[in-house]
Amino acid sequence: MRYRIVGVIDSRFAGMDAGEVLDGKRRGIKIYRSLDEALSERPNVRVLIVGVATAGGMLPPEYRGYIREAIERGLNIVSGLHEFLSDDPEFSKISKERGVEIIDVRKIYQKMRLFYTGKIREVDSYRVAILGTDACIGKRTTAWMIVDELNKRGIKAVFVGTGQTAWMQGAKYGIVLDAMINDFIPGGLEHEVWRAYVEERPKVIVVPGQGSLLHPAFPGSFEIVNLLTPNAIVLQHAPGRKHLEDFPEFPMPSLEKYIRLIEVMTDRKPLAITINTEGMSEEAVESYVKEVEAKYGIVACAPLIHGVGRIVDAIAKEVEG
Repeated sequence: MRYRIVGVIDSRFAGMDAGEVLDGKRRGIKIYRSLDEALSERPNVRVLIVGVATAGGMLPPEYRGYIREAIERGLNIVSGLHEFLSDDPEFSKISKERGVEIIDVRKIYQKMRLFYTGKIREVDSYRVAILGTDACIGKRTTAWMIVDELNKRGIKAVFVGTGQTAWMQGAKYGIVLDAMINDFIPGGLEHEVWRAYVEERPKVIVVPGQGSLLHPAFPGSFEIVNLLTPNAIVLQHAPGRKHLEDFPEFPMPSLEKYIRLIEVMTDRKPLAITINTEGMSEEAVESYVKEVEAKYGIVACAPLIHGVGRIVDAIAKEVEG
């Protein structure tokens, strides 16, 4: 873990617990109305993370005041945006005066220049890719859950991240795919998967996708599938969504279309379908899980409700013979 989150600033939900807002389960992470309120209760905080992923990666204008205040009060800034805050003249000037650091995560990977070598063929770990039918659907969370459950069972597993949030969460291996020149994405990911294999010798390597195979603006998983040649794909789906993330003019493609696409790309069905439950009642989730399993003969579950035990059962069966 690179950072321990102790609070969230969001005036809309001030006073609530972050877990209550996300999935109804308390996490002990309070939501504050302002930075001043947060620091009055948490005076030892040293970092402000810009916790937003905007379309195009630009800083929302209303965030500038929070960031300026945080720098002036001596907090380091961590941002995953495409707009580099360390290059902002105002922020740069104040940060130098206050002796604080501005970390632009995507900037770390912007100059990564590793071309594909073929050394991925040396990796004989069982490789799992977590893809999504849409962006911002929970691929990374499901990937972490699978890795944690595998390790709990004594099956050594390693997570290899593909985005800036994975870096913030403390992933030891990974790239920030959408910060890199396209020619170097396969080589960069190859190197990180290979490095994880050489250093850890895991039985299983789990890699979350980016965006969605059919999203017009965030099509970030073809490179991962083509490079990784995964032994298994877990497909995350949000049945309650009517359209693709940030683009209401694009209706959500059917789950069946994604399953067929994955079969064409990999010559196999997904190992499992995982459900993002937004906009669904628990009864609707249970009904949908049963429907998917009956129709496709594929393991289905909602990780935040059911856990990922049945997925790990299937992986363990293949890994351990």
